[in-house]
Amino acid sequence: MYYKKMIGNKCYLSPINIEDYKEYTKWANDMEVSLGLSFPARVTTEEAEKEMLEQLIKREYTFSIIDKESDNLIGNIGFSKIDKIHQVGQIGIFIGNKDYWGKGYGKEAVNLILDFGFSILNLHNIYLRVFEFNKSAIKCYKRVGFKEVGRIREAKKIAGKRYDEIYMDILANEYESVYIKDLVEKRNKSE
Repeated sequence: MYYKKMIGNKCYLSPINIEDYKEYTKWANDMEVSLGLSFPARVTTEEAEKEMLEQLIKREYTFSIIDKESDNLIGNIGFSKIDKIHQVGQIGIFIGNKDYWGKGYGKEAVNLILDFGFSILNLHNIYLRVFEFNKSAIKCYKRVGFKEVGRIREAKKIAGKRYDEIYMDILANEYESVYIKDLVEKRNKSE
């Protein structure tokens, strides 16, 4: 079962459902899906993936990405690190369902998590890491407003070639709310 925590036009963010572990296991073992992430070498069992989802649930700010029309699981997105004192958070996104690649769902999910981070968690800076060969992800992040702020040169080696790990970030004053601001305005009008 899914719950609509943050709602976009195409998708919504829901607390993670532990029962989705079989789908995540399939995605984690699909090299095409896992290559751009930190775990392409990992061989994942259903039991291990269930444990991983249990850990993600405990993190508090990790969500499933769900297709708004069909309620299909697309992947997940969330904060892997939050520094509450300095108001900085790191996000990660995982689109496992390849039927949703290149259709704007990732962009909308990133916008929703940014809105949550800036409008609800009151973060000042949100950053992410991406490998330079993941051109579609970099393009998506730039469309949302992320800027490249640094690189770890030749940080990943795949098939005999080295790739940079790119750091990108966005500040609260560079972002415009896509969901929370409208909710607040609706409440103000009803009073």
